Amino acid sequence: MELSNLKDKVCKESDIFEEILALDGKNILELGCGKAQMTRLIATNGHDRKVTATEVDEIQHSKNILIEDLPNTTFLIAGSEDIPFGEDSFDVIFMFKSLHHVPVELMDEALREVKRVLKPGGLAYISEPIFEGDFNEVLRLFHDEEKVRAAAYKAIKKSVDNQDLLLAEEFCFNTQMTFKSFQEFEANVIKVTHSDHQLSDDLYEIVKDQFSLSMQEDGAKFLLPIRVDILQKNIDTA
Repeated sequence: MELSNLKDKVCKESDIFEEILALDGKNILELGCGKAQMTRLIATNGHDRKVTATEVDEIQHSKNILIEDLPNTTFLIAGSEDIPFGEDSFDVIFMFKSLHHVPVELMDEALREVKRVLKPGGLAYISEPIFEGDFNEVLRLFHDEEKVRAAAYKAIKKSVDNQDLLLAEEFCFNTQMTFKSFQEFEANVIKVTHSDHQLSDDLYEIVKDQFSLSMQEDGAKFLLPIRVDILQKNIDTA
């Protein structure tokens, strides 16, 4: 896959990381797994993968631990800034759109923790939504992430500039989000359990109207631009 040609590509994120990362036979950590959708894709593809997935949202974690059909996966409640494993534990670490959810003052520590628990030569795959696009125009009305997304990128750049982690690749691509109705958007975005979005009646209607601009016969479709940084722990790290 030519990573430099992905800027205008629309695809599932799993298509990308499955092609560019060798995950079979690896010990894998996902930080901030949410509803475990990506966890499931990682755990059920390939073979001989051991997956640990962490989440800080206790409500979502209580649902994740009820999952019974992922025998190679362990769910834990833990923050990225305090990973409950020893040094050099994992071959690959994933953060799917989760670094910007770490408190800004803890982002540097989270990346230091990533370095600590990665094996020498191990890879951290960090994807972050870019602050642009139609979906962002809806989201920012009640949850403006411009500052935290910028802080997440700044933390990544700082880690690379300090040579804590090496930048192996950086590229952008687009993924598509589809909602069958505004009610589905409300259930999955506005009413997420990890955030307490309190919308006034007026703001609710504004969000609904903005959402409707993307509504088609088969649902509302949004292109979500994503930046991926693949960071590597120096193989010579003691």
